[in-house]
Amino acid sequence: MNAKETPTVPEPGLRERKKQRTLQTIRREAYRLFAAQGYEATTVDQIADAAEVSPSTFFRYFPTKEDVVLRDEYDPALVEALRARPQGEPIIDSIRYALTDSLGRLLEEDHDELLLRTRLGFTDPAIRARSWDELQRSQDVVAAVISERTGRDPDDLDVHCAAAALIAVATAVVRHWVRHDGKVDLVALYDRQFALLAAGVRF
Repeated sequence: MNAKETPTVPEPGLRERKKQRTLQTIRREAYRLFAAQGYEATTVDQIADAAEVSPSTFFRYFPTKEDVVLRDEYDPALVEALRARPQGEPIIDSIRYALTDSLGRLLEEDHDELLLRTRLGFTDPAIRARSWDELQRSQDVVAAVISERTGRDPDDLDVHCAAAALIAVATAVVRHWVRHDGKVDLVALYDRQFALLAAGVRF
């Protein structure tokens, strides 16, 4: 293969596309019910019925009701966006550009759902308790990409501290966005705060 050629990514098969559609339907109906009647009042049976699947099918996609809120495709999208950035680019700049480009567009498309699920993550006790694990998982994903791009040991403390700082800024941005009821520009917030972080946050 020529070094400049990009490998062709195979299209997902019919079975995989059906699974993805089912997952998206379950999630869409769950959030519709959460918005209409509240998270606590919504049962798995109600979600399954609205999505026209059995409760057992629901649990094949989401082990618990909390997982409907906690699971998303943002980490894989971030990794894909970061791998598309120039190899020598500082990781902070790469994340900033990813969040203001492809991943930023995805976040904007998911505005209402993202606002509801993030608010639940900050307020619902069961979800909040598990959110820490999800943040740690996201931090590990970012650390793995930093390690991959720099050639540093995956267990390097510098790598993990850098990833922790990036995730902390992202979390603070989202918390601010939720406090303002999603009426401020999330992508612009990411752009400004990661620019400040890249500059050393000197006040």
